[in-house]
Amino acid sequence: MPTDWGRSVVTVGVFDGMHRGHQQLVGRAVSRARERGLPAVLVTFDPHPAELVRPGSHPAQLTTLRRRADLAAGLGVDAFCVLPFTPELSRTDPAAFAHQVLVERLHAAAVVVGRNFRFGHRAAGDVALLTELGTRFGFAVEGLELTGDDTVTFSSTYVRACIDAGDVVAAAAALGRPHRVEGVVVHGARRGRDLGFPTANIATAPYTALPADGIYAGRFAIGDRLLPAAISVGTNPTFSGRQRTVEAYVLDVDEDFYGHAVAVDLVERLRGQEHYDDVGALITQMHADVARTRELLAG
Repeated sequence: MPTDWGRSVVTVGVFDGMHRGHQQLVGRAVSRARERGLPAVLVTFDPHPAELVRPGSHPAQLTTLRRRADLAAGLGVDAFCVLPFTPELSRTDPAAFAHQVLVERLHAAAVVVGRNFRFGHRAAGDVALLTELGTRFGFAVEGLELTGDDTVTFSSTYVRACIDAGDVVAAAAALGRPHRVEGVVVHGARRGRDLGFPTANIATAPYTALPADGIYAGRFAIGDRLLPAAISVGTNPTFSGRQRTVEAYVLDVDEDFYGHAVAVDLVERLRGQEHYDDVGALITQMHADVARTRELLAG
C-alpha cells in the first residue's frame, strides 16, 4: 500500500460481487472525493476474512480481484488497494487498524462504509466506533444503508443464494449485470464435438460461485468480444460424469479457444440437468436449447 500520497477518500470492504449496494458505496466515495479534489481509494482484502477466521468457510467467490478492480475503475475509483488478510491483521484492534491503515497509509479525509461495516479484532469495530475514531484522528465517516428492492437488501450473501439456486435473473438484478464465471479453456472429453456441439471446457478457480446444475443462455467473453453461447454447468449425467464442469457452446463460431482466459455471463437458466437414455434425444434437446438461447439473446 502506498505511503507517499496526500489525503484521500476511502471506502473499505470485501466488495465481492461489486453488486448494486457496493456500487452505491463506491459511488458516494467517488462523489465525495471529487467534491474535495482528492483521489478515491477502495480498500479490500485477500483472502476473504472468513477463510482465516474459520478455515474451510470461504464463501463462494462472485468476482475475482481483477474483476473487482476493473469494475471499481469503471465507477471512478482512482486506486484499488488489496490488504493481505493475515493472522496479524486479524488480531489488530479497531483503533490500531484505523490509525495504521486509514491515517498513516491513506491519510483519509473521509471514509464511506455500509451501515453493517465491522472491522478490527473479532469484528469489534462498527460504524459508531469508526465515527469516534474519525473525530480523534481527523477524518469524516459516512455509514450508508445498502440499497435493495421492495423485498430484499442487496448483499453478497443474497447474490450467492440466487446463483446457488440457479436464479441468475435475480442475481443479475442485484448485481446490475449478469453473473460472470471466469476461467481458462482446457481440454475436455470432446463429447460435444462428436455430438455436433463443440464446447469450450472452462476450468475455474477454487471457490468460484457456480450456479445450480443446468443449461443456461449467456455470452462467452474472450478479449473484447461477447459471443452468444449455450452454457452447461454440471456432471454430464448422460455419460456418467462425476466432476462438475462448465462448458460453453459458442454459437456460429468455429474457433479453438484452448489455453485462453475467458468468461461466461449467465443470462437465463433454460432447464435443469437431465439424464437421457438415448443420445439422439440428448441431441434433439441440445438443438432446442440452442434455439431458445438465440431467442433469449436476440430479445
